[in-house]
Amino acid sequence: MKKTLLLLASFSCVSLASLAQSFIPAFDRFSGKEIAYIYLEDGSKVEGTIDDLDRKKGLIEEVTILPTGQKKKRKLEPKEIKTMYLPASGYFKLVNSLDQAFDAQKWKNNDVNMEIINKGYAYFEKTKVKVKKDTQELLMQMVNPAFSSKIKVFHDPLAQESMSFGYAGITMAGGDDKSYYVQVGNEVAERIKKKEYDDEYLRLYKDCPALLAKLKSDHRWTNFDKHLVEYTTSCK
Repeated sequence: MKKTLLLLASFSCVSLASLAQSFIPAFDRFSGKEIAYIYLEDGSKVEGTIDDLDRKKGLIEEVTILPTGQKKKRKLEPKEIKTMYLPASGYFKLVNSLDQAFDAQKWKNNDVNMEIINKGYAYFEKTKVKVKKDTQELLMQMVNPAFSSKIKVFHDPLAQESMSFGYAGITMAGGDDKSYYVQVGNEVAERIKKKEYDDEYLRLYKDCPALLAKLKSDHRWTNFDKHLVEYTTSCK
């Protein structure tokens, strides 16, 4: 038992060190015991426990939820959902709540409930995404909800990470994602890969000459989150 606790503490320390950044790590396991909050396109809200998530290539295709106080499960498709907050399971929740509690003291976003995210929840939002030559509406997990007023960054379910480690069957990202889906303003979200950032940062921050000048000599992909923080807070 002591060995298990020491291992968990060790992984927690490593996680907090590696995830002490502005992007929220993407989760793929969610609690079926705690309340999920789902906001629908018709303006209504569904609260309850998640019974099942059907996914294909990392994307959610159907959510089965047991609404609070009801006995009948309800199935929801992405086309019905506008946004949702899903409770991360066990270890993910612990790490995320500790990290984001610090961030939430600095950031406020009227479109996102950071108090819920601060408890260890993943935030999903339906957005238009460019997939090859087509544009699709997909339910995507946002990794920068606290500072997404200008540019939204979504987890790429197919992205490979530079390093990962696991504990008790749970895999945590230990490095930077190789790609994200990025939405500038109301534009369609497009996939940006690590190798493309040398050119893409010029487009993303084109209306902020001071930031571009600062990043000219050092615009490493691993600092993408920090660049966005400065762009959101310092550029008009």
